[in-house]
Amino acid sequence: MAKMLQRAAPWSPSRKGERQVRTLEHEDTLELCELAAEDPVANVFIAAHVLAAGTAGPTASGAEIIGAFDGDGRLTAACWLGANIVPVSMGEADAPAFAETIRAADRRFASIFGPAEATLALYNELPGRRARDVRPVQPLMALEGGPAVHPDPLVRITTLDDFDAVAPACVAMFEEEVGYSPVAGGSDNYYRRVRQLVQQGHSMARFGDDGQVLFKAELGAVSSAVTQVQGVWVNPSHRGMGLSHGGMAAVVAFARRLAPIVSLYVNDYNYRARACYERVGFERVGTFATVLF
Repeated sequence: MAKMLQRAAPWSPSRKGERQVRTLEHEDTLELCELAAEDPVANVFIAAHVLAAGTAGPTASGAEIIGAFDGDGRLTAACWLGANIVPVSMGEADAPAFAETIRAADRRFASIFGPAEATLALYNELPGRRARDVRPVQPLMALEGGPAVHPDPLVRITTLDDFDAVAPACVAMFEEEVGYSPVAGGSDNYYRRVRQLVQQGHSMARFGDDGQVLFKAELGAVSSAVTQVQGVWVNPSHRGMGLSHGGMAAVVAFARRLAPIVSLYVNDYNYRARACYERVGFERVGTFATVLF
């Protein structure tokens, strides 16, 4: 029998001045939104989830958000706990309490990502989880305003008719970026996510005459304030031709119809990508980190 997902430990009233960590419920939604709004670029993942779900409560798939409350009952930090772990407004000092709750939930997860201090502190508090890769410095970049270069007019929003071309490009990008195939253990979940992005109108690409994807990117998270670009990829046969500059400019121009700020994060060692983003107009606003399991 499959192992049942365990929720974080339930919360019980505490003595005044005592800090508590518990699973968030629907009545915590407004306070979570206010917490995320303190840094809308860094917290776009959680803000996008709440916008789509309409609640801070646990999801049907078993994901949940755990929150830390001070002695006056005020939410001071939070953490998404699902297939991935994503800290929200969490300081290094918060990590031990959150890690204790994560261990008690006894879940499997693929990664921890988010602001570098919180991400790395959480990982250090989970010694039983051995990482495949730790990427401690990933510049978080944002652009408020139009792109600094002319958008490529051939980059367009994809449709389900494009799925058979877009899906292999997404797999190729993932393999190149992460180091293994996202469909190695079965393709259903990954292709479902790609299809969802296409159906939402959050997938963009430029196609060659043969129908192959030459450039692509997705909007992985969309809140009312920020969109976060992910999955930027140029077909290896067309690299060095400048497609990424116009392609990213087209993505920015589209994303700004949905929210005023466009963001992304990138590995510090990916100098080509960083140079492209800077040329388009992105500026560094922080540092993310990712721990892959």
